[in-house]
Amino acid sequence: DEWFSRGKKLPEDPGADTVDFPKRTTPAKGYELLFQPEVVRIYISLLKESKTPAILEASAGAIQNLCAGSWTYGRYIRSALRQEKGLSAIADLLTHDSERVVKAASGALRNLAVDLRNKELIGKHAIPNLVKNLPGGQQTPAKNLSEDTVVSILNTINEVIVDNLEAAKKLRETQGIEKLVLINKSGNRSEREVRAAALVLQTVWGYKELRKPLEKEGWKKSDFQVNLSNTSRTPGGNSFDDSTL
Repeated sequence: DEWFSRGKKLPEDPGADTVDFPKRTTPAKGYELLFQPEVVRIYISLLKESKTPAILEASAGAIQNLCAGSWTYGRYIRSALRQEKGLSAIADLLTHDSERVVKAASGALRNLAVDLRNKELIGKHAIPNLVKNLPGGQQTPAKNLSEDTVVSILNTINEVIVDNLEAAKKLRETQGIEKLVLINKSGNRSEREVRAAALVLQTVWGYKELRKPLEKEGWKKSDFQVNLSNTSRTPGGNSFDDSTL
């Protein structure tokens, strides 16, 4: 209990580019082996070297779980992934042919973005690939991802652009607004997708610095509000938000 609660309430330090793991007085054993510094390098190696979708999905999923919440080692591992240059390896998975790999990568990035330095880097380098996975737009061939994956990507985008004006600008520059409005208003997306897209749009509209540029491009305030009047269907069985596990 002492080990898990140590530092639990401390916020992420935006100025800290490195974080030292707590010094141990005894060797790690049992389940503790799952969240030691060495395991970060193992997962990054698997992400970079493996060609097997199931291994890539499982590795990204393990990172997502390790980085979940505010527990002590979640904070340390978020920082360790950055120090070991693992963010780009996860972001690269967003272009993978396997939808399951894309969804796992999206979930991992969402939890990694809780770290403010990670959020900045993910905003710079991963927003374009996150946007490419959204339905609509001029992409050829268009991706046909499931509702769960689209919602995961939308939630990740929102996590990255909250309190991150530069990431919101990047979203606008990569035609993200067009895709989000299309999800919100097209009438052929589910209620969960519309709500998730509307949340991102509301976050964008919350930046006063972006309103004039958006209005010059022809967008109106109403484009950034939720539209549930003509969604294609009601939420499915698993309507929970699996943001951590």
